[in-house]
Amino acid sequence: QVQLVESGGGLVQAGGSLRLSCAASGRYAMGWFRQAPGKEREFVAGITRSGITTYYAYSVKGRFTISRDNAKNTMYLQMNSLKPEDTAVYYCAARDTNSIPPQRSEYEYAYWGQGTQVTVSS
Repeated sequence: QVQLVESGGGLVQAGGSLRLSCAASGRYAMGWFRQAPGKEREFVAGITRSGITTYYAYSVKGRFTISRDNAKNTMYLQMNSLKPEDTAVYYCAARDTNSIPPQRSEYEYAYWGQGTQVTVSS
């Protein structure tokens, strides 16, 4: 059974930073998504199983960095220069099949974590 456990969310002021973690029960192609109140879930960033290839949504490119430590089966999302519009529940997702570039559609991911709240105050 695939397990994904996110951590690291919280409340931060605009311009601040947070790092999210996602501990997985194995090694998968993975991604981060987020869902703000009243909005659909959207792709944030994806990373291949090796960690060599990454892909970002335009809205976070240059501010967020996705990475992974395969020795720990853990994926990270370093979020800098946070904005109030980044406020959302952030989910990590995983899929068995690797793809280059990483998949951006939520329907391509079979496994999901429980989500962690990120709130950015202005």
